[in-house]
Amino acid sequence: MKVLANKTITDVPGILASGIASGIKKDGKKDLSVIYSKYNAAAAAVFTTNRVKGAPILVSMENIQNENTRAIIVNSGNANSCTGEEGIANAYKMVATAAGALNISPKEVLIQSTGALAIQIPMDIVIPGIGKACSSLTEQGGFDAAEAILTTDTRIKTHAVEYELGGKTVRMAGIAKGSTMIHPNMATMFSCVVTNASIAKPMLVKALKTSIQKSYHMISVDGDTSTNDMAVVLANGEAGNTLIDCENEEFKVFQNALDSVNIELAKMIAKDGEGSTKLLEIEVIHGKSVKDAERCARSVASSNLVKCAMFGSYPACPDILCALGNSGADFTPENVDLFLKNGNSQLQLVKNAMNENFDENLVKSILSKDLVTLVVDLKGGEGRATAWGCDMGFEYVKANAYLK
Repeated sequence: MKVLANKTITDVPGILASGIASGIKKDGKKDLSVIYSKYNAAAAAVFTTNRVKGAPILVSMENIQNENTRAIIVNSGNANSCTGEEGIANAYKMVATAAGALNISPKEVLIQSTGALAIQIPMDIVIPGIGKACSSLTEQGGFDAAEAILTTDTRIKTHAVEYELGGKTVRMAGIAKGSTMIHPNMATMFSCVVTNASIAKPMLVKALKTSIQKSYHMISVDGDTSTNDMAVVLANGEAGNTLIDCENEEFKVFQNALDSVNIELAKMIAKDGEGSTKLLEIEVIHGKSVKDAERCARSVASSNLVKCAMFGSYPACPDILCALGNSGADFTPENVDLFLKNGNSQLQLVKNAMNENFDENLVKSILSKDLVTLVVDLKGGEGRATAWGCDMGFEYVKANAYLK
């Protein structure tokens, strides 16, 4: 598998996209995108676990059941969430408008809205905007689409790879947004991955559910889960590989590619947490089970005490041990070792749950970098997992206290 630099979703054959400034955002930034497959595509999606779901999520949960999916509308600046029956009706109107412009069935359109909650979406702006976005679809519009889906993000998030399936060259690429209300089991995030692989819908569903567990379910910024989270993958079959309809070797190759794209996008989301200065990577090894390792990794990545300590470049070993103890995982606390990665070497901070003597200035220097990797050895089995988060500083509080 090869990573493709400076490529995005429209570098996947058969995928067009656009991103425009429709006027939802008052600052004139891009705020509406359409992603479109020229061919029938199998689709799979995973949605927020929050019981309060935005209108677009409810509509997409219905439409994802259709055999084919051809288009996705994404707007930023207004989440169309907590907007009642009017909000749901507006989401259906948005889908119908795109379907009419693209000459496809409304059931073949998914929708995602992200931004401010509890405000009715301005349909007098959105409806003509959808028409304009549909007429602006191009094979070069992927980066515009990646920009148009952003809210408080500071950068676009896109990743692309190329790989082989049955002798055919296949591409896969994704875009994502998210920087706050990020927590395991999805967050204020949207991701769209597209590929020209040929894969049956049931297998695509299986692959996405597996991939989500390794990627978006393993990141945390602030412990909040949103009403509008959605991850979707489209496969349009343009590559012409033999249809993947069972868990064979070709499925494993596809799964590996999907995992790679989603993990990279998830790490970009974690790194772009509001007000963050560094990406935290928590590797847990030798858990009694994979589930125990996942619980420990997520708990450390989610700990506000750990996040604040990392902002100050302080090792906070007791806080890390506390987070492990709160995880619900089965492990022996007295056996825990903790290491700080520094390039290809590791510096031990804790041995058998006791602080080691270490050079505090060296540790502070390592923790001041924009990537901090902590390795937790539970010494209990073969289970391992990795979670990602970020530090938490003054800017996060200012942004979410609505202070200017």
